[in-house]
Amino acid sequence: MKPYDLVKRGIDVVVGSVALILSAPLQGVLALIVRRKLGSPVLFRQPRPGKDGEIFELAKFRTMLEPDESRGLVTDEQRMTAFGSFLRSTSLDELPSLWNVVKGDMSLVGPRPLLVDYLDRYTSEHARRHEVRPGVTGLAQVSGRNAITWDEKFAKDVEYVDTRGLALDLTIIWRTLAQVVRRDGISADGDVTMPEFKGSARA
Repeated sequence: MKPYDLVKRGIDVVVGSVALILSAPLQGVLALIVRRKLGSPVLFRQPRPGKDGEIFELAKFRTMLEPDESRGLVTDEQRMTAFGSFLRSTSLDELPSLWNVVKGDMSLVGPRPLLVDYLDRYTSEHARRHEVRPGVTGLAQVSGRNAITWDEKFAKDVEYVDTRGLALDLTIIWRTLAQVVRRDGISADGDVTMPEFKGSARA
């Protein structure tokens, strides 16, 4: 643990709480729109690995319709709606995750929490991303988001683990805001978001 980690946790609690309160009216409006356009449940909840691989439940606004073969809703591309795409491109779907930040499951900045299924597919170097709390945004997200490869993402995650500090966190937050405005790197080529990670070719 670095001395900064204690400061970082304090910042997460204060800033996360304020952001949660200030965004409450907006989240209420978005919840109503999600309910109308996508149905219930309004929130997407899924187990994700956090610090040291400990599992927590991530909360986000839903952006996809439920799978329904009879309606041709099978793939992510088929299930994604225009409104859901808007939520993702503006990162508004992430607002409920502020509660995860306040609780201590996540940090404002850190490696993004990925699927539990990926845990046994990581190399020992990849797994170092779990030495810190996962973040709402991170170095990999401002370095290409979903437009870079998995190995590039993991390299950025580990770089963050090794170099984390206040100046870097502020830089990442600023670059995140700029990226959201430009809506850069929302998806990988040929995918709505990012293809499944099936293991590294270098493993």
